[in-house]
Amino acid sequence: MLDRVDKKLTAALAVSLVLAAGEAWAFHKDVYEPRVPREILEQVQEMESPFPATPERTEEGRKIYFGKGLCVTCHGMDGKGAVFPGHAPRDFTDGKWQKLRTDGELMWVLRNGSPGTGMPVRVGTAITEEEGWNAIQFIRAFAGK
Repeated sequence: MLDRVDKKLTAALAVSLVLAAGEAWAFHKDVYEPRVPREILEQVQEMESPFPATPERTEEGRKIYFGKGLCVTCHGMDGKGAVFPGHAPRDFTDGKWQKLRTDGELMWVLRNGSPGTGMPVRVGTAITEEEGWNAIQFIRAFAGK
């Protein structure tokens, strides 16, 4: 009898944890909401790449996206984002999103991850800051596709 009660309590706890995780995972209800904290958003939006936008840097960014940056894993071959439970990965082909988010904001996410989503820290763990800026140039190439 006690064994059945333990199993029911364990099952109830597991369901509660899954539901709670789903809530945390889907923290950002609006895909156009900035991921940068409001108190530093303006400062981050003004940040620009220290590297010129060139076809060579975009190509290097493509290599990062499809290689060691692991971006393709969640954002897909076409940049539209894979389908996962919870918060969907960013769709880089969304023209409205591309116009709203600055390169500085994208770099902030690469440096800090995106709280409430599955986006991990990339710069400083998997890629360098320069590689991050190159990846951002490549991500911008998805606009309007």
